Amino acid sequence: MFAAAALALAAVCSQVQAADFKVDTALLANGLFVAVVEDHRAPVVTQMLYYRAGSADELPHQRGVAHFLEHMMFQGTSTTPGPEFRGVIARFGGRENATTSADTTTYFQTVGREALELVMRLEADRMHNLAIDEKAFLSEKEVIKEERRNRYENEPGGQFGEQYAAAQYLVHPYGNPIIGHMHEIEKLTWQDALDWYKRWYMPNNATLVIAGDTSMAEVLPLAEKYYGVIPRGPDPQRFRPKEPPQLAERRVIMYDARVRQPSLSRSYMAPGGTLRDGTPQALAILASLLSGSTGRLYQSLVVQQGVGASAGAGYSGATLDDATFGLFVSPRRGVDVAVVERALDAEIDRLLLEGVTEAEVELARQGVLTGLIFARDNVMGLARRVGNGLSIGLTVDEVTNLSDKYRGITVAQVNAAAKRVFDKRRSVTGMLLPPAATGAPAAAPAPAAAIPAAARP
Repeated sequence: MFAAAALALAAVCSQVQAADFKVDTALLANGLFVAVVEDHRAPVVTQMLYYRAGSADELPHQRGVAHFLEHMMFQGTSTTPGPEFRGVIARFGGRENATTSADTTTYFQTVGREALELVMRLEADRMHNLAIDEKAFLSEKEVIKEERRNRYENEPGGQFGEQYAAAQYLVHPYGNPIIGHMHEIEKLTWQDALDWYKRWYMPNNATLVIAGDTSMAEVLPLAEKYYGVIPRGPDPQRFRPKEPPQLAERRVIMYDARVRQPSLSRSYMAPGGTLRDGTPQALAILASLLSGSTGRLYQSLVVQQGVGASAGAGYSGATLDDATFGLFVSPRRGVDVAVVERALDAEIDRLLLEGVTEAEVELARQGVLTGLIFARDNVMGLARRVGNGLSIGLTVDEVTNLSDKYRGITVAQVNAAAKRVFDKRRSVTGMLLPPAATGAPAAAPAPAAAIPAAARP
């Protein structure tokens, strides 16, 4: 019966049975890819609509527009005014939000299963009928400027993060803030937002993920009814500048009188999550074994040497292009940041020389696998895992068999990944310090009324 219905709806369907969970997929005639993850433990559903467009796809004159349009998408459509659009989901007890990343923009709602058709109708409506009013645009610009002030201008950690990212990427737009710089936000126009909407927001540039107490048999007719009638647009092309090889380590040192706890960060260029040789999974295991109270960094720098107050690592591999592998340490009170940096360097040198052990890899692997299980414990986590993977080009099979991929990673692969990434010539070392921080590298005195930031090679 389901196959006959799918044929009548002119959709190409497939089903993948995997070790982690099952995903049913369909491709509508207009190019919208639909993925359904069944989870009948509670009568709720999550809808997530991913557009394959983010801040890294912006042109230099329109930086910040992807995030800006995300805000405008809550202003209503030509058929559903803004206040009604924003209030209808709340009246059903649902939750909604959106997020912009460098590679995607995502809109999502979690509601009782009885409201599934409602949220699909509303989301499809704003894919095609968004009303971008110029007055509302100017009002929202002030909201975004205030968001930027709160996260960056008034927050030394945010300002430092911008300088740090800019030092990591010379030409690739991953080095730009997703929200845009203040002067770029100021220059954005109503037409910029409209042009972005027309260029990227179309069914053939989107992935629809529905997770929860439903099935493809229920979702597909609704997807055809509401999304399937939207015309296919011209396939948008992404133009990403290629980051040149990094040949020398870079340093970012920022002083700010508001800093109470100095911090040391180190990031290395690393492959993104689309690499299929196991390196992304090996790096995730490496980050896990370096982090936490039992991890190498904490045990060495905090417990044994007593130079750090905290320490850890992270790998941001869910990216379309090259990502980063990061380390961080906060010095213990009274300890020079230079002492902490030397201790961190020694620990990385020791890891490269001696390698990691089977026991460390197994413990870290179990931690990663446990995280994957917890991520499946709610419908939002299920939908996000599927949508994030599909949006950077992974296949359904790769997304759903991720646990098996981790189980197959060997000690040799983790050690090889460490040697591949931990090359100081491809690193950025950052320090966020109070003006009187002991052990800080020599620098010109900071003006008292300024928030200086110096990036030195």
